[in-house]
Amino acid sequence: MITVHHLEKSQSIRILWLLEELGVDYLIQHYKRDKKTLLAPPELRKLHRVGTSPIITDDDVVLPESNAIFQYILDKHGNKGLVPQPGSAERVRYLYWLHAAQGSIVPLMYMQLVFSRLKGRVPWPLKPAMKMVDAQTNKSFLQPKLNNILAQIESDLSESTWFAGEQFSVADIAMGYCLEVAEVRCGMDARYPNAQSYLSRMRARPAYKKAQEKNGVFEPLGK
Repeated sequence: MITVHHLEKSQSIRILWLLEELGVDYLIQHYKRDKKTLLAPPELRKLHRVGTSPIITDDDVVLPESNAIFQYILDKHGNKGLVPQPGSAERVRYLYWLHAAQGSIVPLMYMQLVFSRLKGRVPWPLKPAMKMVDAQTNKSFLQPKLNNILAQIESDLSESTWFAGEQFSVADIAMGYCLEVAEVRCGMDARYPNAQSYLSRMRARPAYKKAQEKNGVFEPLGK
């Protein structure tokens, strides 16, 4: 049976959600972040050298990385309609958003979080300079890129109910986490009504609610 090694306030909420959508039985091992650093505990590194979340174990398999875990679970349990057919227009959008989530959006959000938190962790003589670096990096690089992505999200969701089309897919599970974080940290506010409506639909899904029950209410890390 799959065990989800689940770090609080992390991307591993996605794995719980996928397993609930598929109706697959699983176990959860919960981990708390360090209260001071907010990093994952050393126990995760005992499972896999990279020590990041999510990680699943399944007999002798130890596997990190969200998209790799998605594919492993789908290969083992079938996709039950959560993956559009090859050759379809929906498949193209599915592939884009599935991989944009991890390849583009999460790295930008992570960099934004790191720069923001560094302001409070450098020696006090460096704080004014670090504050300027954070502000300029966010203004000139990070937020403009995120704004472009948010505009594309808003456009695509004006054309369909879900990210790949009218059928809910694994791309929605990948992107759902991103939108939860974007709402808290990246300026995804009332200027993006389609994205906000999407979050409401997402949060109403029974499988998402079950994942929340097992996770506890999901709260992304703030700045």
